[in-house]
Amino acid sequence: MATWKTLMMQDSGSPLMEQLMFFHDHTMMILIIITILVSYMLISMLINNFTHRYLLEGQTIEMIWTILPAIILIIIALPSLRLLYILDEIYNPELTVKAIGHQWYWSYEYSDYKKMEFDSYMIPTNELNSHSFRLLDVDHRMNIPFNTQIRIIVTSMDVIHSWTIPSLGIKIDGTPGRLNQATFNVNRTGLFYGQCSEICGANHSFMPIVIESIPVNKFLSWMHST
Repeated sequence: MATWKTLMMQDSGSPLMEQLMFFHDHTMMILIIITILVSYMLISMLINNFTHRYLLEGQTIEMIWTILPAIILIIIALPSLRLLYILDEIYNPELTVKAIGHQWYWSYEYSDYKKMEFDSYMIPTNELNSHSFRLLDVDHRMNIPFNTQIRIIVTSMDVIHSWTIPSLGIKIDGTPGRLNQATFNVNRTGLFYGQCSEICGANHSFMPIVIESIPVNKFLSWMHST
């Protein structure tokens, strides 16, 4: 979960998010090198009073600054395309959860083992416990087993919503009349917070998402007890 001192991305909770963070660091390193190089050249040109009396053309340097940006773009594009295909790949899911967006709450359906569905509302401020987070905690969390391939199917009953968990690297639009799907694998237990990331009306800020990643035996016990 993001806190007041979080300057970069949240700690990853899935292999997909780890790959996204690697690509972010890879791209940022290239951008920092380019920024330093261009800044040095600009400052050097501003403070340097020397001129070349006979310099009319420089084919070598023109060739370099034409080819070099193309090579840099390829270095950025190849990992990006690889990551796009990884994110869109649908593996064999062991559990399917359907998330339905409403104005302004989420509904979840577990239909693999038995028909189970529930609504997830934000806990009002006056009902929060001392350990709860304002505008982020919900009355019914989405429970999933960790180290398990999960398929999430997202749709909407009214307007466009967006089911987003930043620490898992997931952002899926929920569109009325359409099913969008993605897979993810949570590699540790814990609570993962998210919010609707598509402006969906007056209470858009008040429909949070909470995933609780638990061991498989506890997940099965929870399934049987509800």
